[in-house]
Amino acid sequence: MNRREFLKRAGASCAAAAAGSLGTGCASVEPFEPGSAWRSGDVAHLIPVASHDRIRIKASFRSAHPQPPALRVAGRSVTGKQTDSAARFFVFDVRELDSGTGYALALFGADGAPLCDAWPLRTLPAPDAHVERLRVLAYTCAGGSELFYHPWRGRIFLPIPYRQRLLARGLEFKPDVVVANGDHVYWDILSSAGIAMGRSPQAWWTAGRFDRDAPVIGTGNEQVMVKGFGPQIAGVYGTLLRSVPSWFLQDDHDYTENDEASAELRTFPPDAFMTDVARATQHLYYPEFIAPPDLPRAFTSEDDLSRSFGALRYGRLAEALLYDCRGHIENDRDPARADPVGRFVPEEIERWLIGRTLRSDAAHVVHMPSTPVLWTAGKWGEWYPDVLGPDARMTTNVPKPYWSPGWQLQQERLLGAGSARRDRIPLWVSGDLHAIGAGAIRRAGKLDFTANPIVSVLSGPLASDGPSFPSRFRGQAPVPSLTLDAEEWVKPIEANGFTLLDFTPETVRISLFCWQPEDGVDAIARLEPFWTKELRRRTL
Repeated sequence: MNRREFLKRAGASCAAAAAGSLGTGCASVEPFEPGSAWRSGDVAHLIPVASHDRIRIKASFRSAHPQPPALRVAGRSVTGKQTDSAARFFVFDVRELDSGTGYALALFGADGAPLCDAWPLRTLPAPDAHVERLRVLAYTCAGGSELFYHPWRGRIFLPIPYRQRLLARGLEFKPDVVVANGDHVYWDILSSAGIAMGRSPQAWWTAGRFDRDAPVIGTGNEQVMVKGFGPQIAGVYGTLLRSVPSWFLQDDHDYTENDEASAELRTFPPDAFMTDVARATQHLYYPEFIAPPDLPRAFTSEDDLSRSFGALRYGRLAEALLYDCRGHIENDRDPARADPVGRFVPEEIERWLIGRTLRSDAAHVVHMPSTPVLWTAGKWGEWYPDVLGPDARMTTNVPKPYWSPGWQLQQERLLGAGSARRDRIPLWVSGDLHAIGAGAIRRAGKLDFTANPIVSVLSGPLASDGPSFPSRFRGQAPVPSLTLDAEEWVKPIEANGFTLLDFTPETVRISLFCWQPEDGVDAIARLEPFWTKELRRRTL
């Protein structure tokens, strides 16, 4: 048997095994059909982002368009800019729009024929606008190929129709914006899960192998990415988000690796290939952040965009600070200095985050990092030093290999800035841990937050199953770090779900949603929050 035949048979047997391990109700799940009669036509996917005066849309099409399609909005026709090599992916960028205004958008081919039905999209309120309400839909970990399975533990990720139903249910609550916090794809290559993912026979047979020495766009790597990542992004979202401005924040798996460290391999900081594939994925599938004017110029492009850091400003009501903790991570000490200098985000970005937190005139400032606050699962790339000890219990008495104390010190500085504004609720909403939870931090290190405790939320994953949950992959469920004095309002639940955040000038209401396959597919359409908590700003 030659190698090609071996891979073909291996891929077929893996797919069959995965299908056979779908579990109760999953094997017979029907393809997802959106409830509306909106016609997508030639459009494969649409993901928009918006500011108060700008709309930016990433789109892909089922057929090639050698002559770029055009987006018509507000009496203007904006020609798409091709982002791939096959003329199927385009970005549409519309500036100088009115704030807080709903627009009708339409896509047309070069021949003037409509490519899909028209649809509405609204710009955000002006930064100084007085706004009474904002609803945010937040979740994490929506990626994962249906091909991947664990030899002994079965399916790793939920079938895509389940994810689409969960997302559609979240959208039925009419959020104003969406924040998808990291892990939009899973295609690990070098790290331990790679044998079941990016370097598995089914991955090679389906998409091919990446050449780590070649660029992604414009080489054979581009087709590997489109074949492997496309079903996880365009295949999940389709056009569901077309009318909701959406912020896509990247985390470790978006760089094709889990955060792991050993004598043989430290996956982060990302190498040149990892950075290229993360940027190429963003380049094709979901919008970069529209950079606020005060973001350090080293982290913005000439188009006033940022790949890793952003601020979602919604009038004077709320501001969400989003930051990728993987792409610029520093995990070494400077031997010429006595203090640890490891950071999850660069020093310039830390200063920017603290400055925005302290000086913003928004009623609410929410931090949305890609790495969770309060909880640990003992893995390497966390803020905290907790690790699974020889007695299979979490401890800080055993050094965590290759972990930098500077990571924790940076988090404490950020938390300190949040708690210092006593007129606000210091709220952190993050993802990554494949769990749903909520709690509060009263102390961290030498910092006392009892006068204004830090509120932390795990937003909930959309696609986790089997060994993708921490307790099955690492043997440890998420728990509060032993370095903190913290209270768990909702102990982390390893299930799929999402979070709604409702802001008014005086309050924020947190609503957590939870679903598991044994609940049955029909339960998704009736999903309601299992826990809610309303927090009120203090009057000074």
